[in-house]
Amino acid sequence: MSKQAFLGTPLNPIEIDTKLQRLLLPLLFATGVGFAGLAAAHGAGDTVKPNFDHLITNIPGKSLIALEVLYPPGGASPPHTHAKSSFIYAYVVSGSIASRVNDGSERVYKAGESFYEEPGSRHPVSRNASKTKPAKLLAVFVVDSGDKELTIND
Repeated sequence: MSKQAFLGTPLNPIEIDTKLQRLLLPLLFATGVGFAGLAAAHGAGDTVKPNFDHLITNIPGKSLIALEVLYPPGGASPPHTHAKSSFIYAYVVSGSIASRVNDGSERVYKAGESFYEEPGSRHPVSRNASKTKPAKLLAVFVVDSGDKELTIND
């Protein structure tokens, strides 16, 4: 069997480009819309930067999404909830973050400390505890892969 017969009819480079565009453009658009939705759900007092997004291959239907939340001095997120399916691990990368989850007490977490949010939790307080220094939080979501709106402001 010749190499040509094994590989089938070669595609014209224009055909490859067209097929690739039809496959990748909707995917890129959906990803962009998803990330835009993440950033839009946060307030003017914070900036959200996508860090990581990947299917968890050994847990069908789940994804791992990491976001960097950057707070300027005195910055805050509006009260919000997250997607009902999301379990969140939050790690303070720098500065200090004041946080309250559900009806718990407000607590200040310093760089190197972490906390979590159970699925369906409400996050009424999430702010930079300092008025003079910026803070950064890494929020890691384990979420249903179909959930695109991760943060819903009250």
